[in-house]
Amino acid sequence: MNILVTGANGQLGQELCEQLEAQGISYVGCSKRKLDVTSYEQVKKAFTNYNPDVIIHTAAYTNVDRAEQEEELAYEVNALGAKNVANVAKEIGAKLCYISTDYVFNGEGFVPYGETDEVSPLGVYGKTKFAGEQFVRENGDQYFIVRTSWVFGKHGQNFVKTMLRLAEEREELGVVHDQVGSPTYTHDLALFLIELIQTNHFGTYHASNNGSCSWYEFACTIFDSVHKNIKVNPLTTKEFPRPAPRPHYSVLGHEAIKDKGLRDFRHWKEALQDFLVEIGAK
Repeated sequence: MNILVTGANGQLGQELCEQLEAQGISYVGCSKRKLDVTSYEQVKKAFTNYNPDVIIHTAAYTNVDRAEQEEELAYEVNALGAKNVANVAKEIGAKLCYISTDYVFNGEGFVPYGETDEVSPLGVYGKTKFAGEQFVRENGDQYFIVRTSWVFGKHGQNFVKTMLRLAEEREELGVVHDQVGSPTYTHDLALFLIELIQTNHFGTYHASNNGSCSWYEFACTIFDSVHKNIKVNPLTTKEFPRPAPRPHYSVLGHEAIKDKGLRDFRHWKEALQDFLVEIGAK
């Protein structure tokens, strides 16, 4: 099995390449510099040259706040890029795994979102990622759409690393408590994706570590885990305004994983402990 990973220099892309390497699976990682997914010609050339059996499409415009000012660029990368990838994947007969987001939901729910629940993104990022989903469905035939949330891992920047840095700089900070979701460890997500692509269980999946929390609860757990005595003040979303709206509740249900008999994710607290050990924080 030959795998091609787009966005190979990203937080998830790097983790995927490491896990594929560890499992002895043949792959090629294409960074943004190596492959601009907004160019159909570049996508066609890269996919044709390597002729992969599976494409894991992690390349994305992920700056949620900046996307509000760079809507055209976000759409080109997240939507039209996915369309290019889906079209060429179909041409060469490859499976496609497209990584999407919990931001496709408006966050007005109170129970975990299922894969078939109504989608209603609030901001540009979520809208462009959902447009990418639609292009994959319309232009692909062997595809997995995998929505994930609150991703953290050893590569790139993320909430856990930011909290650890702030713990060294401050004695007190405020963290939003009225946004609830499920943290997801890139290590666990990568292993799930590698398992999924080796099946023909095509469709839409929600993939996150189990359990849920607010950003405030997440931060408190991080500090407790590394024995940092820092005062954390709960803030409302109104008290911490950002350019892009955030869903207040975006916990993802795992019905498709269970229905297909795939291995479900462990609890986010257990995953967090392993990550902190991995980066030498505890």
